[in-house]
Amino acid sequence: MDTSFTDCQWQTADGLTLRFREYGTPDGRPPVICLHGLTRNARDFEDLAPHIVAQGWHVLVPSMRGRGDSDYAESSESYALPIYVEDLLALLDQEGIERFVSIGTSMGGLITMLLAQEQPGRIAGAVLNDIGPVLETEGLDTIKSYVGQGRSFPTWMHAARGLEEVHGAGFPGYDVQDWIAMAKRIMTLSSSGRIVFDYDMKLAEPILASPEAAAPVDLWPAFRALADKPLLLLRGELSTLLSAASFAEMQRVAGDADSAVIPQVGHAPTLDEPEARAAIDRLLVRVA
Repeated sequence: MDTSFTDCQWQTADGLTLRFREYGTPDGRPPVICLHGLTRNARDFEDLAPHIVAQGWHVLVPSMRGRGDSDYAESSESYALPIYVEDLLALLDQEGIERFVSIGTSMGGLITMLLAQEQPGRIAGAVLNDIGPVLETEGLDTIKSYVGQGRSFPTWMHAARGLEEVHGAGFPGYDVQDWIAMAKRIMTLSSSGRIVFDYDMKLAEPILASPEAAAPVDLWPAFRALADKPLLLLRGELSTLLSAASFAEMQRVAGDADSAVIPQVGHAPTLDEPEARAAIDRLLVRVA
């Protein structure tokens, strides 16, 4: 499988240079855009993107502001969902993209819902990965317990063990190699030689200051903006952020949506699981 990509960039309204990976070439269909979670970056989709490209799709994978190789914001106040939506719209405008298929994990799914509410015609189809209109307090508290702490590690093995300490309950089937692989997606080697998380620690400030910074109070109107589109709902079986009850209500509201529960995984499925891959393939057939 061809895993090559082109490293590209775009500009935000406030002058930041953000990076995105481009896989494949336009083929007349809406491209697929993969949107990562709160503390993640484009590397989260380094296995999924080539899988989608192998089916003939054009795929873009941005690292949002403050993550990966994208610029960090001067003010932590711009680490907010409405700004992320503006940044994504700037990317769409630069690339001349009228419609796209969104694959949104966690924060990426929130961005997808809010963009759909603002400009519903831009979404050709969507995957919401372990995210919905209701964010459970337990899951939010877990995120708050680790985001922005700025820990560093001397080796990748230490980094892997550090991740397992925090996230082990959500991924009980992971072995050492799985944790190392996760560490290499989330972290990077710093100029000091220490392994550090690959995001701006300041992005935690709005979330820790106000619960509403994580997501607007009522996201159901945003979710309903996706309900009549080709839609895939995914939930990690062990997720503490998206409850089984909320997931069931999402299925009821979006009656034509496909859905899958990814076994023995918490927040959030990597989308490399066989069940997730099969469901995404089904969604793309619906869009095509």
